Amino acid sequence: MGVIAWLVLGALSGWIANRLMNSRTGLIDNIITGIIGSFIGGFVFNFFGAETITGLNLHSIFVSVVGACILLWIINQIRR
Repeated sequence: MGVIAWLVLGALSGWIANRLMNSRTGLIDNIITGIIGSFIGGFVFNFFGAETITGLNLHSIFVSVVGACILLWIINQIRR
């Protein structure tokens, strides 16, 4: 995937994860959360034998959102 696709996927999945986890952050934080979340989601899905990120499609967004939610949960646990 190209850099622009990574940014779009990161921004979209980070925004969705922020809404799901009731965390309000800015655009840059959403992009970073989404990109790191895509790595975490890819690792988790690969661990369970499922397909990981394959491009800019719904499955990849789902994987990235799951990873971003895991990342936000970990961050919230550390902040407590």
